[in-house]
Amino acid sequence: MAKRWAWVGIGVLLVGVWAACSDKTTADKPAATAKTTSTPKPTATASKAWYDDYDPAHFATDVRRSAQQAGVNPQLLMAILYAESYKPHDPKFERQWAEVDSNPAFGIANMHKAAFDETKRGRDFAKRRWEELPDNPALAIEAAAWHLHDLAKRLPAKRADLYTKDELLALGYNAGGGNMRIFARGRKAGTQAQSYLDKIHKYWPQSAEALKS
Repeated sequence: MAKRWAWVGIGVLLVGVWAACSDKTTADKPAATAKTTSTPKPTATASKAWYDDYDPAHFATDVRRSAQQAGVNPQLLMAILYAESYKPHDPKFERQWAEVDSNPAFGIANMHKAAFDETKRGRDFAKRRWEELPDNPALAIEAAAWHLHDLAKRLPAKRADLYTKDELLALGYNAGGGNMRIFARGRKAGTQAQSYLDKIHKYWPQSAEALKS
């Protein structure tokens, strides 16, 4: 959602601190002492966690399903995931990020707590918590889809021709429903909102391809 480059410096600092701590932990561990001459049995190589090689296209099935259930354009939902991939989505990193962000966003769709809590009311995931989003991409996608659904219901019946419906929903996802309604009446988006919309346009063809997987 909002807040992009203001936190890039903080993100780099957190990554540096995290890496330094990991190196120290590894260095402090004593070397294992061999107690036998027998050759150990080979073990299976563990697969990477989903966030180690994150690509929204990996979640195309979840995007198609949630978009259909919520009645929104799956290409828009996928484009939002690409636009929101500007920061690492390692759950540990996100929680460290939240410690220095006064209004953090969680999960691969970068939802704020207020938006998630409002969206989940009366839905199948009503008992789920915002704090679960970093660990649960499917839940994050489901919540984002229904948030777009709710934003669509807030669009005025009569709209100016400046933006399409999907463009307005993308602007609403980034700048809030109130601003979305203002843009719908013909006001041009500001620099930050327009920058987000430019990202949606950038990822639009890529999103269409991702949904084919």
